[in-house]
Amino acid sequence: MSRKKKEEEIEKTNVMRLLDQAKVNYLAHDYSKSGALSAEEVAKVLGQKPERVFKTLITVGKSKEHYAFLLPADKELNLKKAAKAAGEKNIEMIPQKELLPLTGYVHGGCSPIGLKKAMPVFVDESALRYETICLSAGKVGFQVELDPKALEPLVGASFVPLSL
Repeated sequence: MSRKKKEEEIEKTNVMRLLDQAKVNYLAHDYSKSGALSAEEVAKVLGQKPERVFKTLITVGKSKEHYAFLLPADKELNLKKAAKAAGEKNIEMIPQKELLPLTGYVHGGCSPIGLKKAMPVFVDESALRYETICLSAGKVGFQVELDPKALEPLVGASFVPLSL
């Protein structure tokens, strides 16, 4: 089951430090000992509904620009909707080997907060149905739970329809 520790007991990630600097309220979750990898597994371990745990997907458009998309754990990215949101002719997922050099994050620990290379961030509009959502804290085994509206000023997030 989920092991929720007091904030001061949880190892601070860069994402948490950035949230602290921006004075954004959040709750940190540590699931590092659970072995959960997929966003759906993380949701189960945290005792959250999959539609409240968001995964971060990094894409590249025909223009060679990069984009971050946040989707609920149980949804798939609709590439046509993603391209439309980004104003691209088409969009595709980046190869996994490009993730770390581009974002500074590894697969399973990618967050829209603190990306190494700044890029437009799009969040599935379903996030706005909830007071809080969970997303990666920038390290495998850690999540932050926060008000989705906090992402707009923090990373310039746009809320759009993205899932299949």
